[in-house]
Amino acid sequence: MDTIRKDLLQSVEKMPAFPQSVHRVIELTSDINSDPRDLVKVIEHDPVLITKILKMVNSPYFGLAQKITSVNHAVVYIGINTVKNLALSTATLGVLPRTNNAGFDMDAFLLHSLSTATVARIIAKKLKIQEKDAFDFFLSGLLHDFGKVVFAHFMPNDFKQVLQIVKEEGLPLYEAEQRVFATDHAQIGSLLGEKWNLPAHLIACIKDHHSHDSKESLIRDVVSAADQISKELKIGFGGENRIETLPDGIRERFGANLQAVIDSLGDIHSETERALVFIQK
Repeated sequence: MDTIRKDLLQSVEKMPAFPQSVHRVIELTSDINSDPRDLVKVIEHDPVLITKILKMVNSPYFGLAQKITSVNHAVVYIGINTVKNLALSTATLGVLPRTNNAGFDMDAFLLHSLSTATVARIIAKKLKIQEKDAFDFFLSGLLHDFGKVVFAHFMPNDFKQVLQIVKEEGLPLYEAEQRVFATDHAQIGSLLGEKWNLPAHLIACIKDHHSHDSKESLIRDVVSAADQISKELKIGFGGENRIETLPDGIRERFGANLQAVIDSLGDIHSETERALVFIQK
C-alpha cells in the first residue's frame, strides 16, 4: 500500500500545471487590495484564456441581454469572482487528461461533473446566495470528483479493479478506492487542488464532499446533495450510481425526500444543456 500511495503522490505531481496567467488570476483575486484592472490585463494577455472566457460569458448559460466583447465588460456584468471562477474552470478542464486505459468514460464523467456543478449553483441561488458567490458552488461541483481522473489516467489497472468492486459488491466508489489504494478520490483531488493553488474553500470542499462528520460547511453540503441529484437523474456517469443520504444541512432546508428536492429545483436537464459550453473543447 505504501508503494501505491507513493505512486499516487507522484501521479498528482505529474498532472499538468496551470498556465502562469491563471496562477496570477488566483493571486490577484485573493488580494483584497488588488486593482480589478490588473486582473483584466492578465487575462487580456492570454489569448486562449480570454477567448474561452468570452465564449462562456456569451453562452446561453449566462443569458446576458447584450454581447460581451471584452474582459472589462465581463467584470462589470458578472463580477470579478465569477470571472475568476471562469478562468479556473477553463484552466482545470484545459489540463485534464481526456483519455485513459481504465475504461473510464471521460465524456460521461465530465457530464456528471457539469450536472453536479449546475445543480449546486441552482441550490445556492435557492438558498439566496448572491450571484457573485453562487458560482463558487458551481466550480466546487465541477471539480469535486477530479481525483478520479488521477486514478484512471495514471493507475488504470488498479482503477479498473475499483470499478469492478463497485459493480460486483455494490460498495460506494470511495470505499472501493480505500480498499485498493488506501486513499480515495476526495483525498487525491484535494492534493491536486493544492498543486494548482486553488482557493482553500474549494480544496476543503473537494476533500470533504463524502465526509459529513467534519465541521459544518454549506458549500460541501450543497455539492454533496448536487452529486446525489445528478446520480438520481442519471446525467452522465462518475463511476457509480449509488445514492447517499442527503446531508443534514440540506434536509433541514429542503426536506429529506430526494425527489421532492429535485422537483423544487426546476428543469435541471435544460440547465445542464445550457452549461455544456464549459466542457466543450
